[in-house]
Amino acid sequence: MFHLRPLLVAAGAAALLAGPALAQKTDITVAMQLEPPHLDPTGAAAGAIDQVLYANVFEGLTRFTDDGSVVPGLASSWEVSDDGLTYTFKLQDGVTFHDGSTMDADDVKFTLDRINAEDSTNAQKGLYEAISDVKVIDPLTVEMTLSKPNGNMLFNLAWGDAVIVAPESVDNIKQQPIGTGAFRFDKWTQGDRIELSRYPEYWGEPAQLEKATFKFISDPTAAFAAMMAEDVDLFTGFPAPENLPQFEADPRFQVLVGSTEGETILAINNAKPPFDNVKVRQALALAIDRQAIIEGAMFGYGTPIGTHFAPHHPAYSDLTELSQHDPERAKALLAEVGLADGFETTLHLPPPSYARRGGEIIAAQLAAVGVQAEIINVEWAQWLETVFKGKNFGLTIISHTEPMDIGIYGDADYYFQYNNAEFQDLMTELNATTEPEGRKALLQKAQRIIAEDYVNGYLFQLAALAVARSGLQGLWSNAPTQATDLTAVNWSE
Repeated sequence: MFHLRPLLVAAGAAALLAGPALAQKTDITVAMQLEPPHLDPTGAAAGAIDQVLYANVFEGLTRFTDDGSVVPGLASSWEVSDDGLTYTFKLQDGVTFHDGSTMDADDVKFTLDRINAEDSTNAQKGLYEAISDVKVIDPLTVEMTLSKPNGNMLFNLAWGDAVIVAPESVDNIKQQPIGTGAFRFDKWTQGDRIELSRYPEYWGEPAQLEKATFKFISDPTAAFAAMMAEDVDLFTGFPAPENLPQFEADPRFQVLVGSTEGETILAINNAKPPFDNVKVRQALALAIDRQAIIEGAMFGYGTPIGTHFAPHHPAYSDLTELSQHDPERAKALLAEVGLADGFETTLHLPPPSYARRGGEIIAAQLAAVGVQAEIINVEWAQWLETVFKGKNFGLTIISHTEPMDIGIYGDADYYFQYNNAEFQDLMTELNATTEPEGRKALLQKAQRIIAEDYVNGYLFQLAALAVARSGLQGLWSNAPTQATDLTAVNWSE
């Protein structure tokens, strides 16, 4: 999903050797901090949906691997016309949905048409708007036509927002998801757990695990206790980084630290006065001490960023110097626009620790320059309704965990309501550009525009932090998208 998903990520590393008690284990209990609001990856911005279902239950034409590469998924191969407007996909043969029905070209057409339908609730509709026509050539061949070239289309099709669904089951997808993945959905006990089991008729490499249970534990103290008691086997997006040294010292566990696509930002409502003034937004950016937030909220885990782009990406520009901590300059900027006495606003904080803990620190830093931010703690469903959909906020803290999602700044209706025609034109040019060096130059220009416009306060790139039982292997080492891909996970002998 596009998504501003609050980050809870799967990570992986070489597993330690397990004892004999684990040798025959074929099930896993995974804990995560946020519970999905529903189970349709194509119908909401909540990253927790993908966290459970991406690759496990649902699959797209293409998919991400743990290093961020895009590889074939339900499409076994494809050809792109010389003008970049026609994609012809050959589909995997023998694919069935979990209800036993055949997945074919009609389902692909239905899925892609549904994304762009007038009543679509797809959070990343803009990624697919160039799709003008989808034709079924035969049951295993689909032709997709674009209205304009989009050099990111195969990448976009790997997102959870474009997983293939069937018209026969889509009406109940939010509560009863039926996909084509290696695991099928069994049960959702709301407020507690989601249960999956291995799908015996899976078209690809079968899962080694027989059962997977996702439990939802929002409180960092409870997360530590559950892991220490070995009530769970894996905690993705572990919410209490201060406890990681204890797990590192305990041979029962492995601590997994990787990179994510999660740009953690102080998001600003650019259409709401006084934030419609760039000097006010700049003042906020200068009031923030990123390193203090990384140390205080994340115990040192995180990389400072000065724009909305992952530092590990080859096109990244380090623009942190544009918003170095300078509270005196921040106060001077506020005085220049008639706000010498400061002002009041709201700071909505969703449940993840980076937001709740980071919010307390940021509120204090803003208060030091005269900005009084009223902290409003909200649950994830409230955040989606009030902030993301309703745009009824002043400030909020969120981690955008989708890969390469700088294009969201080209959507004037996006929740931070940034409307810049130059940037929008730049995104159009980027989509039409396939040459790597040309794309890199455009991406670097885009990073600078939003940094110099101080659209948001850019804080840090979230680290992928997970704790797992020793002997668990096959986990992703990084989080190129928000997912807990269990398709290759197993317990060592």
